[in-house]
Parts: sequence; C-alpha cells; structure tokens
Amino acid sequence: MPDVTKATTVDAKVDAIAPPKAEAAAEAPKKQGKPRGLWGDAWYDLRHRPMFWVSATLLALLIVIAAFPGWFTSADPRAGDLTNHYLTKPELGHFFSAEWFGYDAQGRSIYARVVYGTRASILVGVGVTLVITFFGGLMGLLSGYFGGWLDSIISRITDIFFGIPFLLGSMVVLNAFTERKVFVVILALAFLGWTSICRVTRSSVITAKQADYVTAARALGAGTSRMLFRHVLPNALAPTIVVATISLGGFISAEATLSYLGLGLADPTISWGIDIASGSEEIRNNVHVLLFPAGMLSLTVFAFIMLGDAVRDALDPKLR
Repeated sequence: MPDVTKATTVDAKVDAIAPPKAEAAAEAPKKQGKPRGLWGDAWYDLRHRPMFWVSATLLALLIVIAAFPGWFTSADPRAGDLTNHYLTKPELGHFFSAEWFGYDAQGRSIYARVVYGTRASILVGVGVTLVITFFGGLMGLLSGYFGGWLDSIISRITDIFFGIPFLLGSMVVLNAFTERKVFVVILALAFLGWTSICRVTRSSVITAKQADYVTAARALGAGTSRMLFRHVLPNALAPTIVVATISLGGFISAEATLSYLGLGLADPTISWGIDIASGSEEIRNNVHVLLFPAGMLSLTVFAFIMLGDAVRDALDPKLR
C-alpha cells in the first residue's frame, strides 16, 4: 500500500510554502499607471477618433506633395503647348500622367499645376497661422495677465482691427505692393488676422491666472517670467491651438480668394486661386479646368477643418 501519511505531509509543506493563487494575486501590489494630464488625455482621445486619422492622413499627403512635387509628376507646370489646350479632355485612366486632368487654355497640364500649387497654399496657410499664433498669443498673454492700462490699450487696438473687414483690408494692403510673393501675402493676412487669437488667449489667461496653483506659485515668490511661461501659458494654450488649427483652412481659402481676384499671388507663382480664376472663364464649356483646382482647394480646407474639430473635441473635457 502507498504511504498515505507521507504524501499528506508533503502536500501540507508545499501549501505552506506556496500560498494559493487567489491569495498571491491579492497580496501582489497593484500596478498603477501614471496619471495623464490634459495633453495626455487629448492624445489618448485623438487616437480613438477616425476623423483625426482621416484628416491627419490627408494633411500628411498634402505636405509631402508640397515638399516634393517632383515625386508625383514629371510634367512642367509652366510649359504650355497649344496643341494640347482645354479642348483636350481629361484622360482619367492615365493616372499621374500630364494629361490625367486635361490641359488649360495655354496648353499647360492641369494635374501638374494642381500638384505644384499645393506648396503655395500650404506655405501661406501655415505661415499665417504661425505668425498670428505667436503675435496674437503674445498680445493676449500680456493683456490678460497684467490687465490695467496695458489691457485697455491692447483691447482697443484689437477692436480697431476687428472693425476692418478682413478680405477688404487684405486687398487694400496687398494693393500697395507691386510684387506679391508668398511672404507678402503671409504678412498681409497676418496683419489683419491676429485679433481672434489675441481675444481667445486673453480670456484663457484671465481664467488661468485665477487658479489656486497660480496663487500658490505667486505666494512662494515665483517671478513674472516663470509665472507666465511655466504656470499660466501652458494651461491657457489649448483654446489658442484649437482656434489656430481651424483658422488655418480659412487662411488658405483667403489666399485663393485674393489670387482669384488678382490681388494675391501672381504669375509665375503657381496657385490654385490663379487656376480657378482662369478656369472660371471656361466653366460652361470645359468645367474640368475649374473643377480640379477647386476640388483640391476644398479638400485641403476640409482636412484642416476636420483636424481642428477633432482637436477641439479632444481638448474640451465637456465634449468627451
């Protein structure tokens, strides 16, 4: 017969050495993840939004096209051949070829011009947004934090600029220049477009500087620069980023509108607005000359607006 007593003793020793699995799991310390802040929560929320990934993919593709247009077409966007004019219909089956979108009235490849026109529109949109975010954000930061006479002066200047119609004022400013290149259009649009960023930043700073952590930092003797750039600005930046992202698409539309009216970019610069203006003359008979640059412009603006909406929803806790 097997030694039952010996087997029972061995089992008891094993149980004494190794506690049950349930008890071991209960005794094991629970691993707690690092708490996320506002930006961590925003990134977590953005990663789970299909709208963000669609818009980000479109914008990444547009940036690559703007940076390396030669990767997408070998045709010269300025070379005209009157044997290929707008009566030559698009060859939609010839992907990425010069005749894919057809030709304009001067025999230039519409597809090549759409590709090369991406650079000017992206540069203007991003350039204006960077300038107004820096300047308007700085004015709003100073106005909201210091208040008093400085706030009154900046607020009155902002009111004056708000009273100037944006497109009309941009037309007047650009009409003062004989040569309108990309940086001239950027400065003209930024000259009148900084006010919204200033107002939004000012409101956010006024709210942030009343928070308890700012009061505590001030009581501990933090200097003005540390208070502004370490405590107030990071916690007031979210609304500014949302407005700037959404406004970017609007500035691209504004550039195209001014170029369409002949007061924005001009030849030899390639712009969707210029091509839309030339295509509108043949809209009844050859709509494709207008359709492709206008469609590319609409797609770009739509992508930036979608990105702005996704960022807004992610940064606003009330919308989660």
